[in-house]
Amino acid sequence: MNTMFRHLIRGASTLSLIAVFTAGLAQAADAPGMRIGVRGEITGVSPEVLNVHASSGENVVINLTNDTRIRAVTLANIEDIKPGSYIGTAAVPQEDGTLKALEVHVFPPELAGSGDGHRPFDLVKGSTMTNGSVGDLVVSNGRVLTVNYKGGQQKILVPADVPIVNLTPGDRSLLKVGVKIVTFVTQSADGTLTAQSISAGKDGVTPPM
Repeated sequence: MNTMFRHLIRGASTLSLIAVFTAGLAQAADAPGMRIGVRGEITGVSPEVLNVHASSGENVVINLTNDTRIRAVTLANIEDIKPGSYIGTAAVPQEDGTLKALEVHVFPPELAGSGDGHRPFDLVKGSTMTNGSVGDLVVSNGRVLTVNYKGGQQKILVPADVPIVNLTPGDRSLLKVGVKIVTFVTQSADGTLTAQSISAGKDGVTPPM
């Protein structure tokens, strides 16, 4: 583990430490090396490198490749979600077995199927990520979504104060100093961090996921 990564982990809270390692274990089968979520603000960008001031307080250097997926994050609301919409939502379990959303992001039709399923996530301790198609949507009675994915279904309560955003295909023109991002990176054997995907806030939006 390189010095930068040790500092990144050291600067995180106990909660963040649990989240980082939960995410890494959950995603181990999806990518070579540990997959880590980094949230923060871009402080520098070049064709091959992104400099990010992480929310943990550390400055992180992340490599970009031709395979790095970039998406724009824009504001949305509950009315943008319809039966059949494809969404992702970070959530935490409630006592009755349902989930309470921490955020909801709405995919465009061309990204339907992205990350389909239900898995641990690193937003807060015990949080999950559910990506799937909306079955039932009850706005007038507690804002409850039924989300269907291959092999399962989850009922998710979306409180009125929970951020809802659109997640759309983007390009590197979104990557500018001052832009808030969420990026998932992998760490190679020599400690180099490489971005697999980047969700970049557009028009001042801070990605909530």
